Amino acid sequence: MAAVRILIADDHEVFRRGTQALLESRPDWRVCGEAATGREAVEKTKELKPDVVIMDISMPDLNGLEAAEQILKFAPKTEVLILTIHDSEELVRHMAKVGVRGYVLKADTSQDLIAAIEALARHRPFFTSKAAEVILEDYRNLKQGAEQSPEASRLTMREREVVQLLSEGKSNKQVAAALGISVRTIETHRSNIMRKLKLGSLSELVRYAVRNKIVTA
Repeated sequence: MAAVRILIADDHEVFRRGTQALLESRPDWRVCGEAATGREAVEKTKELKPDVVIMDISMPDLNGLEAAEQILKFAPKTEVLILTIHDSEELVRHMAKVGVRGYVLKADTSQDLIAAIEALARHRPFFTSKAAEVILEDYRNLKQGAEQSPEASRLTMREREVVQLLSEGKSNKQVAAALGISVRTIETHRSNIMRKLKLGSLSELVRYAVRNKIVTA
């Protein structure tokens, strides 16, 4: 098998260094790049074309799930491994919905990370046992016609980006600059978001973002 090229996306440099050391203990694996924000992870994937992206959920500018969704749209052969402190059924459902096929808790890194990369490098899924149970149960519910879409699925990808940036304290003008669109467009997105989610204030939007793991408290 050719060398496995890996991109590490995490906003903590110490964690990136430790993960790189662990991965490069394997002679056939190489860390080809790093990213400290979700948006940087998307751009680095376009540039470097890694085989596997290790992605934290709690990333600035663009959270890990939104970044993963964008990556899998333009690079479907790249595998994404979500590596997170969050043990959440809702997170697992969203992850499976966007096509992510790997999920490991940071607390289990030492015992599961190597096995997860080995599986994904062969395009095989790797989930914790709890995550696998959630995905299997949702599959059963779908077959029975009982699936219900999570609240976050009401929003488009762009709207979720806007939610994250607003919840991080950015103004409409700053969000517009970050996304390369007009302030008027941001105002329209913001209005649509508040209407869809039936929210009345920015503080309610922030609570929604925290509850749905779009940002961390």
